[in-house]
Parts: sequence; C-alpha cells; structure tokens
Amino acid sequence: MTATTNQTTPPAYELEPYKSLGNEVLTERIQKVRSEMGPRLLILGHHYVRDEVIALSDLRGDSYKLSESAAADTQCRAIAFCGVHFMAETADILANRPEQLSRRGGRRVTVVLPDVAAGCSLADMAQIDQVEDCWKQLSRVIDTDDLTPITYVNSVAALKAFCGRHGGIVCTSANARAVLDWAFARRSRVLFFPDQHLGRNTARAMGIPLEEMPLWNPHEDKLGGNSEEAIRRSRVLLWQGHCSVHQVFLPKHVDQFRQEHPGIKIVVHPECMMEVADRADVIGSTGKIISAVREAPPGTKWAIGTELHLVDRLKHEHPEQEIHFLAPSVSMCDTMYLIDLPHLCWSLENLAVGTPVGVIEVDPQTVRWSLEALRRMLQVK
Repeated sequence: MTATTNQTTPPAYELEPYKSLGNEVLTERIQKVRSEMGPRLLILGHHYVRDEVIALSDLRGDSYKLSESAAADTQCRAIAFCGVHFMAETADILANRPEQLSRRGGRRVTVVLPDVAAGCSLADMAQIDQVEDCWKQLSRVIDTDDLTPITYVNSVAALKAFCGRHGGIVCTSANARAVLDWAFARRSRVLFFPDQHLGRNTARAMGIPLEEMPLWNPHEDKLGGNSEEAIRRSRVLLWQGHCSVHQVFLPKHVDQFRQEHPGIKIVVHPECMMEVADRADVIGSTGKIISAVREAPPGTKWAIGTELHLVDRLKHEHPEQEIHFLAPSVSMCDTMYLIDLPHLCWSLENLAVGTPVGVIEVDPQTVRWSLEALRRMLQVK
C-alpha cells in the first residue's frame, strides 16, 4: 500500500454514537471545531459529495484543484478531504512535498479522510502490478522508451509514481488534450490509464483514428487481448477502465431528450462513452460543465451527463434555467456518499483533540516520483 490509515493512538471518540445524532447537532459540533481550529483547518468538499457536507466545506471543487489550493495555503495544518481515497493521497503529496515541509520547519499537514472506505471503482481498475506487467509485455513488442505513460488524476499514488519513473505525466479531465500534445511532442506512443473513455474521446478529437487506439484488458494473459500487430500500429493504448457513474449514460438517453425537449443542450463529462460524447453539444470537465450552465442565458434547457448530486445542486443554484439529469435512473457516486456528517464530525473532533482518525500518508518514495509526474503536468500549458 502506498497510503496508509496512520492510527498511532486510539481515537478519543468512537464513531457509533455520532450515527444517532441529527444533522443540526452535528453541524453545530462541526462548526465548533472549525471555530476552535480556525485557519489551521481546511475542509475540502468535492462536487459529488452530499449537500450538507458541501455546505460546511471551506473549499469546493474537483479533486486536483482542491488539493492544489489547500497545499498553497500557508496557514493550513490539517485537511479533512471530503472525497475519496486517491484524492486524499494527492492532497498529502502536494501539501507535504519537500519545499512545503521546509517552509513549515518540517511540520506535516495532517490529511484525514472522514471514511477510509470511500474508494473509487475507476481508480481500482488499474493496479500497480497490472500496469507493471503491461509495461513488461509491451517492451517485448515495442520500444517502451518511445512510450509515454499517462495516468488520469483519478488513480492511486502508485500509478502516479509509475508515470514519474517512466518519463510520464498526470492529467485531469480539463487538461487531457494539452497533456497528450505534450506526450506526442516527445514520444510517438501513449499508454493512457485508467479511464478508457477520457483517453478515447480526447484522442479522437485530435484526429487519432480508433484503429490506432487498441484497448488493453488487464485480465487477459497475453498483450491485454491484442495482437502484436495491433500493438505495433498503436498510437494510444487505452486501459479497460471506466467510471461507474458516467458509464450509465447511453446514446438513447441523448436521443430521447432531444426528441422530447426541442432545443435542449446536452452537456456531458468526457468520462462518458464515445457514442454519448459524439451526440453532446458540450463535452467537458466538472468545471467546464458548471461554467457552461452559469454562463448560459436564462431559459436555456440542459440535460447534464454527470454525477447526480452536482446536477441537483446546479438545478437549485440556477432556477432561471431548465436542468435535467441525462439518465432516467439514479447515477451517483456511492463512495462519495459515504462521506456524511457523522463521519465528518467524528473525524474533526478526533483531529481537534490530537487523536486523528483516517490519516492518509503516502510513503516518501511514492511521493518523490508522483511529484515528478505532477510537476510535468503543471508545466503543460
């Protein structure tokens, strides 16, 4: 494991009693800790978490932007990341990188995840041993010195470190095109993981044909289920991974909304499948989706293909527009939903008395190489 739940002393407060408390009481107790700790504490809320958690967050945004903003805060000494495991890892890597530690006289920023069970099915679809085996197999067919590994930020720290060691880079959904441009300026091929749809949608927009984008299945014994010829003619090797939230949106949903709501705008996240992205008016990161709605004239009709909590929040914040959820069934991030007020209050009160729970700390070697990949990303314009 590259990140651990660092429980050095028993917690002063056990979780179970918090579950019976009402939201009003929990909110009051959370606000009390916030008042006591002041600017030393930052609560980060990802767009997909519950509204009552977002309401108590100091910063709200997507995973990388939250980590970057918190790491740049000179007063912060503790971060409660209301998101999932890989996000807390990234916050720990950035907040406790060598130059930041030096500025603080060696004092670490403590990063806690209110519920350590909050993982990410997409991130789990690419394990470090699978990626290393893939690289080894590819080296027998192509020159891996001419291959750039790119990992989506939605991945475990070990994969970011893998990219750092092999001359690779991290990308977000917002800068995937710029990162691919950076990679192709240096080498002729890319291995893109773990989300196949983000890689495929971005590469197709650059004019790369599908026949040059074979899909690597990590559960196949030989070459990810591909022929040697398919590997040799590849430009972008895609990993067989996907986001369970964005996978539910189908082409028929887009067609149905266009038929039932003439003039409606379809906006989807690039983690949606190619056939959905091809039918959309706007494809973009969470930030781009929010901006598209915010900047549209009143009366604009939208069907939005992304996580349900965010879509419902946009409905509430923009009553001047007509906003629909693109799928007929609920599609929310179940692991984000684990971050609730009982877990947040429990983690903050333990943090305040010096018995932090759910501490996420990435080992120094993984930090070193992850930072290499992240710094390359920051240099991309």
